[in-house]
Amino acid sequence: MPQASPAPGDRARGWLGGAMGALAVLAAAAAVVSWDAQYTLVLAIKAVPVIAAVEAGIPDVGAVIFAALGIALALHGRRALRPRGLNVACVGISLAMNALAAAPGWRDLAVWVMPAAVYALASDTLIGVVRARAVARTRPAGPALADEDTTPMAIVGGLIMWLLRLALAPPSTLTGFRRWALDECPVAPGRKALPPRTVPATTTDVPRPAPPTTAADPPPARKPGKQDRMIALAGQRYDLAALPLKRVSGIANQIGTEVSLSPGTARRVLLAHVRAIQNSHQPKDIP
Repeated sequence: MPQASPAPGDRARGWLGGAMGALAVLAAAAAVVSWDAQYTLVLAIKAVPVIAAVEAGIPDVGAVIFAALGIALALHGRRALRPRGLNVACVGISLAMNALAAAPGWRDLAVWVMPAAVYALASDTLIGVVRARAVARTRPAGPALADEDTTPMAIVGGLIMWLLRLALAPPSTLTGFRRWALDECPVAPGRKALPPRTVPATTTDVPRPAPPTTAADPPPARKPGKQDRMIALAGQRYDLAALPLKRVSGIANQIGTEVSLSPGTARRVLLAHVRAIQNSHQPKDIP
């Protein structure tokens, strides 16, 4: 009898296994290369070869530990933001030590920091793919990969873009940052600021009678809020029914800035709106 071809999930498992093996080789190679620079830097300060040898390997060992913890959580569909962030932080320490040990010049700097940077990109991307597959396997639709959430590398990229905007337009950037901090940061542990309440009328105020209304009178028009304006602008500029979900965050950040809406609220509202539209456009199964 002819053998059945392997299921797509089995092929994905093979590719993921190969990627994990390649990541292990890359981690070992990057650790060996980085250790040399870190050992030279620490030895120049502490002048004890044994202590310098041990301390030089701490950032790379920490990165491997946190990457392994991130993969373990991703296998259960967890976002694993803390291990992924700590993995990137350990690589950042290694990059900084390598940069300090490098000779002056862009060429020498690139040679020293390249291995650790490649490991950071590869490890965080692999954790994201493992989580996407774990989430997809829990869905009844099949093993199609799930859409990716915000990752530590995306956060670093967003911070770099924010610093670029701060350098180009400091006043508006600082104003937007202050507005975001007031909207998103808690005023106390676990509690955010309440929206401003209207001042109640005093007893001396005489309420004016409302004008009589009839059934023919239309209801008063409500001025569209920031969320409504953002959704309207997104619908005018993009086909939301066919828009990939991974592009929603960037579009929400851009349009949210135009309407003075905080990035977190803009991403949450627009993503929910796009998902609702795309779910309504999906063909229903005919029994």
